[in-house]
Amino acid sequence: MLGNDVRPKPRLPGEVWVLVVASFIIAIGFGIVAPVLPAYAKSFDVGTFAVSAVVSAFALVRLLFAPVSGRLVSRFGETRTYIVGILIVALGTAACGFATAYWQLIVFRSFAGVGSTMFTVAAVGLLIRITPAPMRGRASGLWATGFLLGNIAGPIIGAALAEISIRVPFVTYAAALVLAALVVWWFLRRSTLAALNTDTDQVALSVGQALGSPAYRAALASGFANGWAVFGVRISLVPLFVVEALNGSPALAGISLSVFAVGNAAVLMISGKLSDTIGRKPMALAGLAVSAVGTIWLGFTTGVPMFMIASLVAGVGAGLLNPPQNAVVADVIGAKAKGGPVLAAFQMVTDCGAIIGPLLAGVLVDQVSYSAAFTLTGVMMIIALVFWAFAPETLPREPSSHVAEVVANESGCLDEGPEVPTGERLAGRPRQPDA
Repeated sequence: MLGNDVRPKPRLPGEVWVLVVASFIIAIGFGIVAPVLPAYAKSFDVGTFAVSAVVSAFALVRLLFAPVSGRLVSRFGETRTYIVGILIVALGTAACGFATAYWQLIVFRSFAGVGSTMFTVAAVGLLIRITPAPMRGRASGLWATGFLLGNIAGPIIGAALAEISIRVPFVTYAAALVLAALVVWWFLRRSTLAALNTDTDQVALSVGQALGSPAYRAALASGFANGWAVFGVRISLVPLFVVEALNGSPALAGISLSVFAVGNAAVLMISGKLSDTIGRKPMALAGLAVSAVGTIWLGFTTGVPMFMIASLVAGVGAGLLNPPQNAVVADVIGAKAKGGPVLAAFQMVTDCGAIIGPLLAGVLVDQVSYSAAFTLTGVMMIIALVFWAFAPETLPREPSSHVAEVVANESGCLDEGPEVPTGERLAGRPRQPDA
C-alpha cells in the first residue's frame, strides 16, 4: 500500500541549530566592533595607512594561519578547535580594548586573527560532518543567515556602546564570544554526532586530491571572486563611490550596505533548499550571473535609486551563491573523510580575493574610473561562472545513510525543527561521560 511506502522526511540535526545560534552571537559581537575599530585605531594618533593596517593585519593572519587550522581540526576535532578558537578571539579582542599603544593594538588584533581562522574552519568542517548530504545546502544557508542577521544587529548595539566609551565595544565582543563558546560546549559536550571520530580507517583527503575534482576547482574560483567582491570591494569601494561619485553622505553608504545585506538574507534559505533539490550547479551559476550583473551595474549608476537597486541585485546574487558553493566543498570532502586542510585551502582562497580585490580595484579607480573597477570585479564573477559551467553536479541522488538520519529516526523527531541536542537522544544507548 502507498501508506507503507511513505518515509518521514529527515530533520536537520539539532547540532546545526547550535552552530547557527553561536554564529549569530559571534556576528553580533563582530558587528559591535567593526564600526568603531577605525576610529579607535585613529585615537592613537596614526595615519590612514596605519588605520587600514589594523584591518589588513587581521585578514593577513587569517590567511597565513589557515593551513595550521586545517591540521588542528584533523588532529583534535572540530568542536575543540572551534571552542579554543573562539576563546582566543575573545582574549585578543578584550586585550585590544585595553591597549595603550598602537603596536599593542596591532599585536592583539593579529592574535585574534589566529582564533578567527580556527573557529571558522572548524565550524564549516563540523557543519559538513553532522549534516546529511542532501541537506547541506539548507544547513549552509541557515548558518550564513544567522551570521548575517548578527552583522545587521551588531552595529546598532555598537553605536550605542561607543557613546559610553570607545573601548567598551571590544570588551562586549569578548563577552559575546565567551557566551558563544559556552553555548557550543554545553550543547555539544554529550553529542554523539559531533564527537571526534577516532576511527583509524577514516580517510584524510588532501588538498591535491581535492584539486582533482572540477567541482572543487569551481568552488575555489567562485570563493575567490566572492571574497574579491563581497568581502573586499563592497567594503572598501562602495562607501567611497557613494560619497565621491554620487555625492552622497557616509550614512547613505551605510544604507547601501544594509540594502545589500537585505538582498543577501532574503534568498539564502531559498537558495539552500533549492541547491538540495534541483542541484548545486544551477544555483551557483544563477548566483554568479546575478552577482556579475549587479556588480557591473553598480559602477555605471548615476543616481541613488539605481545604485540601491543594483546593490540589492548584487546582494541577491551573493545570497544565491553562498549555500551551493559551500555545499559543493562539503560534497567533495564527504562526511567520512578528514578534510581540514581542504576547508582551510578554500578559506585561504576567499581571503586572498578579499585582499587582492580592493588593491587592484583601488588602482583602477585612481588610474581609470570607478566603472572600470566594478567591471573588473564583475568579470571575476564571469570567470568563476565558466569554471562552474564545466563542473559536474555533486548533489547526492542516492538515499543517504548519514548518522544524522539514523539519530533522527531513533529520536522519534523527524520534523525540521530547532530541537537542541541533550545527550540523551540515542534510545537504548549509554550516554557519553560529562566533558
